[in-house]
Amino acid sequence: MSDLLTSDVVAEVHGRLACITLNRPKALNALSLDMVRQLTRVLRQWQDDPEILAVVIRGQGKEGPFGAFCAGGDIRFFHQAALAQDDALSDFFTEEYALNHLIHTYSKPYIAFMDGIVMGGGMGISQGASLRVVTERTKMAMPETNIGLFPDVGGGYFLSRCPGAIGEYLGLTGHMMGAAEALSAHLADGFIESGRLANIWQKLISTPFETGQAVEHWVRSQFGRLEVPAFPARAQLDAVFTKPTVLEMIQSLESASDAWSQDTAAVLRQRSPLMLHVVLKQIRKARQMGLADDLRMERDMVHHCFHLRATSASETVEGIRALAVDKDHHPRWQPSRIEEVDLAEVDAFFVTPWPVGAHPLASLN
Repeated sequence: MSDLLTSDVVAEVHGRLACITLNRPKALNALSLDMVRQLTRVLRQWQDDPEILAVVIRGQGKEGPFGAFCAGGDIRFFHQAALAQDDALSDFFTEEYALNHLIHTYSKPYIAFMDGIVMGGGMGISQGASLRVVTERTKMAMPETNIGLFPDVGGGYFLSRCPGAIGEYLGLTGHMMGAAEALSAHLADGFIESGRLANIWQKLISTPFETGQAVEHWVRSQFGRLEVPAFPARAQLDAVFTKPTVLEMIQSLESASDAWSQDTAAVLRQRSPLMLHVVLKQIRKARQMGLADDLRMERDMVHHCFHLRATSASETVEGIRALAVDKDHHPRWQPSRIEEVDLAEVDAFFVTPWPVGAHPLASLN
């Protein structure tokens, strides 16, 4: 066994299997710029190492391995860096999205054990996996509209490939899924009971596998049975979230009397009205895009989240303030209502701020 890094990212090689443990449990393994750089470094190193057959990744919980995967990016850092106009904020998103692309296009099996919280940036480092394993403790979401952001890290790409209008629903509402819903949405590949994970991990690191495919096949053989019903309220969801505009969606929901419609309308009314419009356009554009083009679009979008307006008027800065800094949970959205959004401002999110060839993710293919 050899240790490559020991800090917030523990990277170990056991025989021919490379193992990553995200090791920032007090922050639910939220990704810092340093963690993104460490992950990128080891994954590139292992990809070029013929002795490495496969990579497995998990999170460290507060009581030991597993229990939490990754809660996303470090949003308090986003807030501080935006106010300080720190270039590290731009570096974070450029390098994180490049890492997401690396994982999606990785040349060896990459297996993600998505136990516990899997949100935002945690989805970015797991959705590109060749196997995405969920448990009865999985809590999966792309909740960015709650902080005036959008489902980035390739969210446009993977949400737009969910069945029907599930991607629009998840991206706009930030709905949290358990294992069965994640499987139904095609955002996970198999279920393993959390109580079995430690033994499975130990078996993985002690078995002399001969190929990466054998590693992947063995993990797949460990999948347990889980009844996967249709995604909840699927017919209503498709009827509403295929509508052309956010305004038509909210009108449809608020004119209905059933509990699902009323609850969903109430959730949308809490989210950033501007970003609801932006996210709808993002997901629908991404449906016609490859991964690299989607990530370049999202890099443009996240630049505008912090620079389209003055920092003090940024929806993202305000959303993070309300949720994670002051914790008053009363963001002052501008505008405050879905009906008042200027569609020209929405369109501005999709204009690249970089000249041709100068995009920070120009090299992705």
